[in-house]
Amino acid sequence: MAEEQNLDLVKISPNAVPPVCKLMDYGKFRFEQTKREKEARKNQRVVEIKEIRMSPSIDVNDFNVKMRNAIKFLADGNRCKVTVRFRGREMAHTNIGQELLLKFAESCGEVAVMDKSPKLEGRHMSIFLSPKPAKDAKK
Repeated sequence: MAEEQNLDLVKISPNAVPPVCKLMDYGKFRFEQTKREKEARKNQRVVEIKEIRMSPSIDVNDFNVKMRNAIKFLADGNRCKVTVRFRGREMAHTNIGQELLLKFAESCGEVAVMDKSPKLEGRHMSIFLSPKPAKDAKK
């Protein structure tokens, strides 16, 4: 039947009993499939993780600059990792770094949600911020 209609006989599900086959133009089918895959790839977006590093003794203006950069990253739809690096005797005062990270997360609160609470890993304490979901998606 396929040869009479100038079509191809394509096995859709070869493991089924009995096997399922379909008469179709296989070249056209492959073309449309690749076209759908390209369209799907074009619509997907890769979320990057941007990192912001600070020290526990950061000054107010430097803190504000880092905060503005984080807000810009989050507005672009990227996640943000905020890290405080402790050096030398600063390791004795990790609570200062934790307060700094919580203050950072609070100041970015209108555009971001804190994924993980501050966690100390070696000499670095970090949090992850991700952009708040858009309110338009709920409607």
